[in-house]
Amino acid sequence: MKTRVSVALIAAVLVLYIVVIAQWAWLLLTSGRAVAIAMGAALIVIPLVAAWAVGREIWFGVRAERVGKRLESEGGLPDDDVAVHPSGRVVRGDADTVFPRYRADVQEHPDDWRAWYRLGLAYDAAGDRRRARSAVRQSLRLEAGDRSRS
Repeated sequence: MKTRVSVALIAAVLVLYIVVIAQWAWLLLTSGRAVAIAMGAALIVIPLVAAWAVGREIWFGVRAERVGKRLESEGGLPDDDVAVHPSGRVVRGDADTVFPRYRADVQEHPDDWRAWYRLGLAYDAAGDRRRARSAVRQSLRLEAGDRSRS
């Protein structure tokens, strides 16, 4: 829930930013001066890129959550007995000890979206966000193909 509130707050700030920047862009574009028109055009492009990036991340989160719930409903989420910090994050040493099992599962079943999702969770618990996102993206691709065949 805390993450959703944060995302909603960021999205609201982005919308406010886009509105303010659009007003400035309009003023610059209608000024009639070449440099101001170029700056106005840049002010239109930058918020569009920001909106695209935030939208892409929100869409990734929505899809990852949906696939995670599907895996949970199937009883396929990891059930390792690992220590957690008061914040709920897995203790890194414990995450490192269970990680090889999930990596081996992906190597044995490279076309299984469930194995990739669990590997993504293991990477995340180990603190490697870049690889976690990559593994979850692969899981999403495989799961979408799995759904289309069903």
